[in-house]
Amino acid sequence: MAGVSVSMSEECLVNIYGYRALVTSTSAQVLAGIREDFAYFLRGAAAEDSSAAVKIELLDADPPYSELPDVTATVFTPRNVSYRNGNLTYVDYSGRALGIHDRRNGDFRVFSRDPDLLFEAAYLFMLSQSGEFFDARGLHRVHALGVSVRNRAALVLLPMGGGKSTLGASLLLLDGIQLLSDDSPLIDGSGDVWAFPLRLGLLPGAEGTIPPDKMRTIRRMEFGPKLLVNYSYFAERVTGHAEPCLLFLGSRSLRDTCTIRPASKISAVGAMMSNCVVGLGLFQGMEFVFQRGWLEVFRKTIAAASRLRASLRLIARSEVYHLTLGRDSERNAIAVSEHIEGCVKKCAGEGR
Repeated sequence: MAGVSVSMSEECLVNIYGYRALVTSTSAQVLAGIREDFAYFLRGAAAEDSSAAVKIELLDADPPYSELPDVTATVFTPRNVSYRNGNLTYVDYSGRALGIHDRRNGDFRVFSRDPDLLFEAAYLFMLSQSGEFFDARGLHRVHALGVSVRNRAALVLLPMGGGKSTLGASLLLLDGIQLLSDDSPLIDGSGDVWAFPLRLGLLPGAEGTIPPDKMRTIRRMEFGPKLLVNYSYFAERVTGHAEPCLLFLGSRSLRDTCTIRPASKISAVGAMMSNCVVGLGLFQGMEFVFQRGWLEVFRKTIAAASRLRASLRLIARSEVYHLTLGRDSERNAIAVSEHIEGCVKKCAGEGR
């Protein structure tokens, strides 16, 4: 793509637990979204040397399809189709955007006239590639809501659309609750939980008392519009790290009330297999698009084994409960908060 030259207007450097990316864009709107969602990881990054960072360029420009080589598609997903040519992978988003990934250095360049698509392509790329980076270093994503009380972590496992972000937003209205992540906290080999706060993603109508200036709406490639609650809304309530204490295996009901009952460690293993080891609900699409054959399969096997060890350690150090959320968000939050408080006192009393 040597023939394409576009002047970049702005840039930002993020450092996500060692995954460093220099994001540049011709669109101030798109870069503002990246800065907002990754604000937690901008702290101090601007003073670092950016020469070794992955370069992500977001171009408000027509995709240069005429300059692409004549190659055959290799991977098909609902979002995109990818094509391999030497060290480059071309990602076509239904003619509306084009991404070019250089597998030698990890750089990614995206062309689109649609700012929402330009932003989403970059956001999902960063989630996917940082996730691979974490896995290689024994730090793993969990599809869960993660909160903390007095440096003790509680994870709530719920499926996509199960209400993790809504519960998280309601819990933040209560005293004493700190946020680790509304969707994908990280766990290390000892089971400790690390913050991964990006934004709260709500469906329109679920915003409650959140100030309008702390929200924005994006049109997604799939699933329709989503309301994003900016990091700045809850920045003062984020904690960076917590010891494991409580694991909720969540579901929903049509009742008004919320119920919590003890669960077995075995049931927790099954839930963590889905939500961490396999990673259902975690965006991993770009890993699939950029697959590299049997070597990649071997690497994934190693990562899965590391995820399982971390999950088992988390379970061993946590109380496990079944959580059934009702229709009343406020009641759900109060019941969950009170239960976490009780378990944290118990953990402290037992010296765990």
